[in-house]
This record gives sequence, structure tokens and C-alpha cells, in this order.
Amino acid sequence: MPALVDQEARGDEAGALLAFLEAQRGGIRRAVLGLTDEQAERRSTVSELTLAGLVKHVAEVEQSWVEDAKGIPHAIPRDHTNWHLSFRLEEGQTLAGTLAYWDQVAAETERFVRSLPDLDGTFPLPKAPWFPEGSVRSTRFLLLTLIQEVARHAGHADVIREAIDGKTAFELVREAQNPSRAAAS
Repeated sequence: MPALVDQEARGDEAGALLAFLEAQRGGIRRAVLGLTDEQAERRSTVSELTLAGLVKHVAEVEQSWVEDAKGIPHAIPRDHTNWHLSFRLEEGQTLAGTLAYWDQVAAETERFVRSLPDLDGTFPLPKAPWFPEGSVRSTRFLLLTLIQEVARHAGHADVIREAIDGKTAFELVREAQNPSRAAAS
């Protein structure tokens, strides 16, 4: 669901992009609003996607892009042998814990981006079959990629949530804006 994003301070390109990224994160966070771990891990179609898995996946992807930009190894290394684990909670993981982890990742993304003089700086992409050899990207590209990634999965989250209990994005926006009213209903 589209969210109105506040106008950035004049000339604050980083702020504008970070605000649009946060708006898309909000779509996924709202999709899990009020759900139990069991509900958040429920498959609602033949797809393997679950709401909890989407939260974990977007958090890991965001973290790995920022680590690439910083030039540091991934805290959670993923390849073809374990990529599927980024889409589901593992033993001992909870939705609440995964949301808290994503909050930390988001805060680090903002700290990192805000520490840069501008968005023009580049970083090399890691070796991967889907990246051309020797590719570099700007911090601007990183933010646009994260907005695209999270928005894509926010759409998935809307569909999954509606299939679980019929709640639409519009209803969840209202609940998020007035949690005491939602608890009374």
C-alpha cells in the first residue's frame, strides 16, 4: 500500500531515499501487526513465502548490501546451499526477535548513509553469478535497490496477510495509527 512520505529537507537526497525505504519497511511491519509466531510462519499459498520469512529476508538483504558498501564480510554468509534459510525462521528465532534485528539493521543503514559526504561514492560488488565481473555501484544505487527489494516484498506481504485473516493494508494502517482502538475491536 502506498504510504505518504514526508517531504525531505531541501537538498537532502539521502534523507528522501531513507524516508522512502522506511515507508516500504513499514508496509512489511504492518503486515505482521498483531500476528503470533505461528500465524507469521503460516504459508498461505503453494509458495514457500511466509510473513516471518519475508521479514528475515529483507533484514538480511539490507544488512548484506550495507556490508558490501562498507567493504566488510557478510555477518550472515549466504550462497546457493543456504539461501533458503533467509526466508524462514530457524530454531530459536521468533518474529519479535527478527523485527528487533531488522530495527538494528535499519538503524545501521541510516548511520552508514548519514556518515557519508554524499551518495556518489562507489563500492565494488562481491563476486556472484548475477553481478558482472568488476561491477561497482554508488550508495545512491544501494538505497534505490533496497527500496525496490523491500517494496517488492511488501507487496507479497500484503497478499499473504490478507490470505491469513482477511486484513487488508488499509485496515492495518488504521490499526498501526490507533493501536488501542484495534485492541478493543
